[in-house]
Amino acid sequence: MNHYLRLAAGLLLLAAAGNSVWQTIHILDSRRMRRMELAEISHVRYGILNADRWVEKLVPILNKQIDALDLISTNGASLRPTVVSALNQLLDQVKQQLSPKPLPDAKPAGFAAQAQAMIITNMLAGLKPHVPEYADMVLRELGKPDNKKAIREYVRSAVADGAKATFGAVDMTWYSAILKQYSCADGVACQAELSRRIQDLDSRVAFHCLLALGASVLGFLLLSTHRLAIAVQLLFCVTLLLGGILSPMLEVEATISKISLTFFGQPISFGEQLLYYQSKSVLEVFQTLISMGQPEMMLVAVLILMFSVVFPALKVITVGLCLINPVWLTKYRLARFFALESSKWSMADVMALSIFMAFVAFNGLIGNAMNGLKGAGAELVIPTDSSKILPGFYLFVGFCLTSLWLARKMELSLRIQPSQGID
Repeated sequence: MNHYLRLAAGLLLLAAAGNSVWQTIHILDSRRMRRMELAEISHVRYGILNADRWVEKLVPILNKQIDALDLISTNGASLRPTVVSALNQLLDQVKQQLSPKPLPDAKPAGFAAQAQAMIITNMLAGLKPHVPEYADMVLRELGKPDNKKAIREYVRSAVADGAKATFGAVDMTWYSAILKQYSCADGVACQAELSRRIQDLDSRVAFHCLLALGASVLGFLLLSTHRLAIAVQLLFCVTLLLGGILSPMLEVEATISKISLTFFGQPISFGEQLLYYQSKSVLEVFQTLISMGQPEMMLVAVLILMFSVVFPALKVITVGLCLINPVWLTKYRLARFFALESSKWSMADVMALSIFMAFVAFNGLIGNAMNGLKGAGAELVIPTDSSKILPGFYLFVGFCLTSLWLARKMELSLRIQPSQGID
């Protein structure tokens, strides 16, 4: 009776684990959509690489500089030599225009022409010593409120015309659609809304993932080595394997958290700018590597598929067949290998470790690569947690461990009943 109670409890735990794994897959799918939308509106193409954003930030600074323009007190000292030089050039041009130009093969100029040239020379010679005074008069005229206002408006209109002629050739269709979908006024508000939703999904998926793993552990602790109990434990393994294969295991992104610089003494800063984002399951990684068409990538893809899908699937199928025909464990070496020994040699644990190492290494690569963008006058902030291990990884590790546990239980049962196999 105790055996059947344990079996019933194991089935209930299996149902809980199955539902939690299904919820985990479903929530992770929804989370990935939200995360891709967040990655899109945070992408660098809409920020640093978008000329429109630079116009929005630079035009107010230029307008402020124009409003602060003071031709007398601030810029008068620097403009005076320029005005003096311009007036001298103007007098030289007047002299050149008024002086008669001798024609080829012409007779020498008469008295009237000589007198005119003398008058012009004397007049300009009398004006030139007073050029600095005239320059001061010009600057005073420019410094009058009405004239200053007219100059500022002219410069401001020139800046505005330049801003209108400067635009980014960026397709904003998806960006605008995301803002409209979440009724956000701008990208910052939408980032906050999506981040809140992602945090909520993270909490839910963590709960269901832990529930699936916990229910599996309790099921293995509760169930014995009886054939039906082994079958239920095999279903736990299948559940965790499906969760690990169908769910994304790793989320990889390269992000610049902040970039700041100074323009005309005014700070300019951009918030979070995303350079790269990917989140894929094992099967999606396989498809991506195959689509590259490179022989070495195709080899890696085949190895990943073999050690993460094919070998585990063969193990599950073999265990199921051995439960139907227990004598196979003693009769066929291949069946014994896949049922009892493949967990030790399938390299599933190596794959789990390699994913973790890739996660750590990618963070280091991001930091080293982005450090090269740091320069004088600019501040570049790079996060250290730009990648994240997702629950699909933990479900797959759970399958690796439970399959080892199941193989150990089957081996113990075989030792107890060597002639009949699993009872």
